[in-house]
Amino acid sequence: MALAWNEIKDRALAFSREWIKTESENSDAKPFWIEFFHVFGITSRRIGSFEQRVKKLDGRDGYIDWLWKGNLLIEHKSRGKDLDRAYRQAIDYFPGLKEHELPRFILVSDFVRFRLYDTVEGTQTEFLLKEFHKFIKLFWFIAGYQPQKISPQSPVNAKAVQRMAKLHDRLKQIGYTGHALEVYLVRLLFCLFAEDTGIFERTQFTEFIEQQTREDGSDLAPQLAQLFDVLNTPVDERLKNLDDTLTRFPYINGKLFEERLPFASFDSHMRAALLYCCALDWSGISPAIFGSLFQNIIDETPNARRNLGAHYTTEENILKLIRPLFLDELHAEFAKIKHNAKRLQIFHNKLASLKFLDPACGCGNFLVIAYRELRRLELEVLRALHDSGQQTLDITSIIQVDVDQFHGIEIEEFPAQIAQVALWLTDHQMNALVSEEFGQYFIRLPLNKSAHIVHGNALRLNWNTVIAAEECNVVMGNPPFIGAKFMNETQRTDVATIFHDTKNAGLLDYVTCWYRKAIDYITAHPAIRAAFVSTNSITQGEQVGVLWPDLLRRGAHIHYAHRTFQWMSEAKGKAAVHCVIIGFGLLEATHKTIFEYVNIKGEPHAVAAKNINPYLVDSPNLFLENRNKPICSVPEIGIGSQPIDDGNFLFTTEEKKEFLKRSPKAEKYFYRWLGAVEFLNGYERWCLWLGDCPPNELRQLPEAMSLVEAVKNFRLKSKRAQTLKAADTPTHFGTELIPTTPYLLIPKVSSERRNFIPLGFMQPDTFCSDLVFMLPNATLYHFGILTSTMHNAWMRTVCGRLKSDYRYSVGIVYNNFPWPEIPPNPPLAKGGGAQRGGIPAIETAAQAVLNARAQFPDATLADLYDPLAMPPELVRAHQALDRAVDAAYGKKSFASEAERVAFLFERYQAITSLLPATSTKKSRNSRH
Repeated sequence: MALAWNEIKDRALAFSREWIKTESENSDAKPFWIEFFHVFGITSRRIGSFEQRVKKLDGRDGYIDWLWKGNLLIEHKSRGKDLDRAYRQAIDYFPGLKEHELPRFILVSDFVRFRLYDTVEGTQTEFLLKEFHKFIKLFWFIAGYQPQKISPQSPVNAKAVQRMAKLHDRLKQIGYTGHALEVYLVRLLFCLFAEDTGIFERTQFTEFIEQQTREDGSDLAPQLAQLFDVLNTPVDERLKNLDDTLTRFPYINGKLFEERLPFASFDSHMRAALLYCCALDWSGISPAIFGSLFQNIIDETPNARRNLGAHYTTEENILKLIRPLFLDELHAEFAKIKHNAKRLQIFHNKLASLKFLDPACGCGNFLVIAYRELRRLELEVLRALHDSGQQTLDITSIIQVDVDQFHGIEIEEFPAQIAQVALWLTDHQMNALVSEEFGQYFIRLPLNKSAHIVHGNALRLNWNTVIAAEECNVVMGNPPFIGAKFMNETQRTDVATIFHDTKNAGLLDYVTCWYRKAIDYITAHPAIRAAFVSTNSITQGEQVGVLWPDLLRRGAHIHYAHRTFQWMSEAKGKAAVHCVIIGFGLLEATHKTIFEYVNIKGEPHAVAAKNINPYLVDSPNLFLENRNKPICSVPEIGIGSQPIDDGNFLFTTEEKKEFLKRSPKAEKYFYRWLGAVEFLNGYERWCLWLGDCPPNELRQLPEAMSLVEAVKNFRLKSKRAQTLKAADTPTHFGTELIPTTPYLLIPKVSSERRNFIPLGFMQPDTFCSDLVFMLPNATLYHFGILTSTMHNAWMRTVCGRLKSDYRYSVGIVYNNFPWPEIPPNPPLAKGGGAQRGGIPAIETAAQAVLNARAQFPDATLADLYDPLAMPPELVRAHQALDRAVDAAYGKKSFASEAERVAFLFERYQAITSLLPATSTKKSRNSRH
């Protein structure tokens, strides 16, 4: 067991006084360093050796003054000698060392001066012998303490995965697979971490492998099996004649080493791979991330492994959820009572009584971060109690927060095991932090308590069997992101079972099941608070009208919400998903907060809200119907044509030229063809439309006739009734809207990077696919409103998504949009001046936008509306348009997009309250 820092400091002072006058390297160096290690309560022979022989780069033998493999190399000189030269001499020994033997630290000294190099951090620190006691914590790695500077972004996380992956792959290749392999990896992971963080002695596991197993690896498996058995056996129950290398290992318990596994098998390369893993400093691994990374070690293919962390929530995003859920309130309470010892004791007991459930815990990321933050707060409490003189310094009895307060459900076995181990490792890291704070070494061994992680399907389990609702305080997590169209049959069954009493439940994404299960669970104990990270799809489009009436009917209230932000993985194959965080419960919250994002990759800012509706806007709870007519007096939108022609009627420019060479009389039946991609990117395509071609002319166009026949035959092969019917009219598109007047084109899908969905006026000689919408009889006024920030903010809030891109819709976005209520001709200004505001002002500003576009004839709309490339002239034109549109609504400006949308919801509510009951949108099967 490590000495307390105070005792180490006292020993350091005594050491300095004793050796202050020593000068000779030869006679005094060895006893000097023996006494140096005695300061930390360690025998130098236990961890290293003097005069270690190595082959230098030039092939000659060299002798290291003292080496602790993988950790520390000491090069000693006589008083006054050059320490820079001593350092260079130390580095010269590196080529003669194996990878796992390379030290992280280099210490050079001339008795009076010490200089410590950290090769990982790239730092060096020099101090005098008489200052040794002041710099004592630099030698935490000798003392058995671990500084808590662990970053999820640390490169060591990726290195750890790569090294363990190699060992995993080799074990799997020899046939050691499945459950046994997963448990084996978890045990090795624990041992690697344990020897670098003070659970084991420093390098104890490494030396066990090096000294107790053959280089060919033939006996490594049985030796590891014996070690696992020892780690599962109390010290007083172990065999009396065990080798000292085994008896020195502590008793772990926690059921981690309880199961008897089949023997594995190793060869020399696999043994070397394990030692290569040992060479890594595992103290720098963040339990908050390595679980998710290690889960991907077991992926079947290298390609899958390259995409590590496909569904991993970063620490930053976990904190976004847990801070407003419970942590901020706890910190605020602590700030009020930290000078009151009696209330501090009560508060400390409260921290130890809180219970947490993550019903989709994966490798335990949320549980790990929540536990770490709770322990950090407990440390502040202990610090305040100690400062007030009301607390003893026996830290083994004053730490109350423990891992058994945390519960989880995980459908896969390996991540469930990792989650439990990750919490133990976090517990050890936090114990090290407390040890450093109070100068006492503290370790919880054996592991008498553990997190309660249940391996099972959370959607089929009764959560009360994991932790009774009456005992739970917080439900949180990051359930799976699987869209309604991408679920397998088992998942669809889960949704159908959970939402058995909900109409149109087939529209719901998988994550919604956790919301419904949470509300049902909370019903038994309404004080529980819950929060989940989710794809923003559940707050947009048709899902809102299915999910949220169901939840609100059961008493749900949204307490806080992070509006759409971009969620990123920490791993190489970063997954970019647009997410929301929703905190909710059955009790009303005193304060409600919406976290706004200026851009989806930026930092949030908090805005107080009176009510947070399902669209995550400060507005009353309402649901947009999928309407078949607009709520305002504006033109109705149509959808472009769907050829259903197997590509026969569509042509590139080159294909059109080749066709007309063979059939020049068909030219008058060709029309420009636009889908969303062609419209935005300026691609040129054509369609051959023969719908108004007289039969006698068509018979004179054999090339066209052959296409018509091919289309008819293609349609006849379909099992779809509408397509079979369309086979009767093969000169027409399957469904079609043929323009006869100019119209406004709106792409169905547009990049989420754009601030505006680009729209454009088209002439009737341009036909459109069903990937765009057509607004006939549109004016500059309609263009101005639809291309304004006002309409685009509405669209971003209520539209559905295709991956992350905006998916414009008629029934939800356009038909529900509340247009401004303005007279067509506002009164003239006093004195007979020009008209001000209203429709004319919007039309003028809209034309200015089109004029700004026209200044760049070679640029596509994708070019013009890229936020990084948008010309200043176009930016200014849109700003002027926004001012005109806002004025039409009677507003000068808005503080945020959420405020803008909240205003529109108020107007929507006012308009729809005057409308008769509406029907939902009809299916688009009929031909226009």
